Amino acid sequence: MFNLVQNYQVNTLLLNEIPTKLMLPWDSFSREEFKSTVNKCNNSLASGSNKNLWKHLKLVVEDNECLKNIINITNIYTDLGYWPTHFKISLFITIPKLNKATYDSLKLFYPIILLNILEKLIEKVIGKKLQFYLIANNFIYFNQLSRLKQQSTTDTRVHFTYIICSE
Repeated sequence: MFNLVQNYQVNTLLLNEIPTKLMLPWDSFSREEFKSTVNKCNNSLASGSNKNLWKHLKLVVEDNECLKNIINITNIYTDLGYWPTHFKISLFITIPKLNKATYDSLKLFYPIILLNILEKLIEKVIGKKLQFYLIANNFIYFNQLSRLKQQSTTDTRVHFTYIICSE
């Protein structure tokens, strides 16, 4: 018990030494963010846990009133720091691989997790905006380049070539 209290005190002291920075403003989401994100999604992808397809959501987003409601919901969720329970529910299905003699191993199945399509869209839009903020405000260490937009292997080579030539 003493170790836990001592560790808590040490951690608290360390955290108190970290200088606090001003919080960055988080802009409200725009129609363009949602429309560009949903238009990039493939209509032939698997349906979500609610049995809707991307082509259905694209039709919903085309209606300005529906899109306004989706944006309002997303802004409220991000302002509150809340993620609703119905977005946390997923549907797990397995599809057997073709032409196998037996199906006694997990390697012989394709596991697929289906999420709510609206949740996927909101998550994609939040992810794009968060990535923009992280890069724009230098929160990402320059060597941490994987899975970031405009941070492919080619971009990394150009970046390192620039560093080498500028020294």
